[in-house]
Amino acid sequence: MILAALVERGFEVCVPFGGGQPYDLVVDLGGFDLLKVQCKMGWLEKSCVSFNTRSTDHGQGRRPYFGLAHIFGVYFPPKKAVYLVPLDAVGGFRGYLRLEPARNNQRRKVRFASDFEIDRWDLGSLREVREKALLYPEPELNFA
Repeated sequence: MILAALVERGFEVCVPFGGGQPYDLVVDLGGFDLLKVQCKMGWLEKSCVSFNTRSTDHGQGRRPYFGLAHIFGVYFPPKKAVYLVPLDAVGGFRGYLRLEPARNNQRRKVRFASDFEIDRWDLGSLREVREKALLYPEPELNFA
């Protein structure tokens, strides 16, 4: 659904060949710029879209995607919605996008799903996400 939504909006998308990459899609941003998208399924949890933000890297344990992907593509079936969420916009274990305002009207540090809807993104804003993600440290890989 994420692939279809990106293509429908005119983005050029590639699917990595083989297996084991820490991302599921690649968006061509023009020139040599490529955006790595990690696809996730969202679930309803207390008026939020909830999704996992860690990988199970066979033999390495659960680890964050920093340095491995640039952005999460989240599909939320109840609304048939796709969200694009930069890695630094969500927590280390779970991502939460609020569907409704908090009952106490808190707005600081609240991530509203509407701010991450796929239609809000263009090539320029995706380039900015990629550039910012390049500042993330590469994960240390232990091959021992």
